[in-house]
Amino acid sequence: MTSNLADIYTDYIACLNAQDWENLDLFVHREVIHNARHLGLQGYRSMLEADYRDIPDLRFEVGFLVVDPPKLAARLAFNCTPAGEFLGLAVNGARIAFAENVFYAFEDGRIREVWSIIDKQAIEAQLQST
Repeated sequence: MTSNLADIYTDYIACLNAQDWENLDLFVHREVIHNARHLGLQGYRSMLEADYRDIPDLRFEVGFLVVDPPKLAARLAFNCTPAGEFLGLAVNGARIAFAENVFYAFEDGRIREVWSIIDKQAIEAQLQST
């Protein structure tokens, strides 16, 4: 089961990077919850689509995974150029690098709950040094 969740997650990340929204339901439960908010599959998809509109060069890179079924933890690395504001910060096309620590609970082989924390301080430090 451990390697299976890792494989599912790797395929999920590939789906996000391809912006293959039609297949998102293969990886995300229709009743998904994100940071204690019930978004449902459509709301989760809308959130991701908005991320790609705001950050056209968005790419999810897995730093590492820890799998303890039915949970999975990942550290994701980003190096991108948000077009305007990001997390309330005026990035305005500056290239930034940051990490996201994200935890998932799986149900029936799909992501049912997501807890996400982005390293906003790293972004603030980069913006202050430019």
